[in-house]
Amino acid sequence: MTALVSKLSDYAAYHRDGRNIAAHMLGIPLIVLALEILLSRPVFMLGGWPLTPAMLASAVAVFYYFMLDVGLALALAVFMGFAAWAGVALGRLPTLEWLAFGIGTFVAGWIVQFIGHAFEGRKPAFFDDLLNLMIGPLFIAAEFGFLLRLRRPLKKAIEGHSGAPR
Repeated sequence: MTALVSKLSDYAAYHRDGRNIAAHMLGIPLIVLALEILLSRPVFMLGGWPLTPAMLASAVAVFYYFMLDVGLALALAVFMGFAAWAGVALGRLPTLEWLAFGIGTFVAGWIVQFIGHAFEGRKPAFFDDLLNLMIGPLFIAAEFGFLLRLRRPLKKAIEGHSGAPR
């Protein structure tokens, strides 16, 4: 079993209810966007380009995803790039508005996540392994691919270990 299949199968075991998966497909992007917003300050200029703590954190995450799977990493790089751009734009707002957007988005994302886990009847995966906080976006990228009927062998491998969604 590859590292990708292992990590996604372990994560998927906590996410077999279709309503929970759907909740995560909304909640995880909201949380990632919130982190990009909240880590959008301070802004350092590097060669005329803005650089934020969020961009550095995203670069580390995308590097990790590239070690697991190039295709999913590319999809996440695009999403995280957009989220970083949005974070920089919202980071220019007055402090109270910036924090309201960031904290509001973060809380909304987690509320959606916990509603999904109420349907699942199981605690979130990160309660057992904090690394699963990094695997969540990878899981969602894979699930979007599966909806587009891409990566069928990966889907089959994950379901072979974790069972099919219900």
